[in-house]
Amino acid sequence: MPTTDPKIDAYIAKAPAYARPVLTRLRKIVHAALPDVVEGTKWSSPHFDYKGIFCSMSAFKQHAMFGFWLEKALRESISTADGKTLAALHHIESVDDLPDDKTLIRIIKAGAKLNDAGVKMAREKKPPKPMPKTPPALVTALKKNAKARATFERASPSFKREYIDWITDAKADDTRQRRLETAVEWMAEGKGRNWKYEPKK
Repeated sequence: MPTTDPKIDAYIAKAPAYARPVLTRLRKIVHAALPDVVEGTKWSSPHFDYKGIFCSMSAFKQHAMFGFWLEKALRESISTADGKTLAALHHIESVDDLPDDKTLIRIIKAGAKLNDAGVKMAREKKPPKPMPKTPPALVTALKKNAKARATFERASPSFKREYIDWITDAKADDTRQRRLETAVEWMAEGKGRNWKYEPKK
């Protein structure tokens, strides 16, 4: 008998009427495909672990979904037809939308092989944010204060960005001017925008 988690029982019981048979069947098939799978909840949804995070299911007002942690790698390792089936599992409006048990089990076992092999999710590296343009008023103010200008010029991009964003995000002109004056004052003392929250050395 599979080991079940009462939290998933409760989740299914509270799900919309259309979703209950969908979630119940998905749960049953996951256990049929992988008897060693471990139930639990993550991010408020039912999850199944198998040698690490494996797959999950969720129910929304109009549709349910079923997906895998290593979905991108899984999609690349299965047939085109199974790949289309996998994509369709992201929008399930009734139990009739589910593929046959054999197909689901095949996809689940293909996903398990990735976890068996220790495949990890590839993290996409986001390109660094472009440096915002220094406001002309700040350029002018820094020219008049050598210490502040020296601090700003040798500072890291994140240091500069925090001050520039703080100044330019001000809605009112008087607020922007006050922030500009404060920024120059703090930079003259070698302080960053969030110096009050930095650990004391």
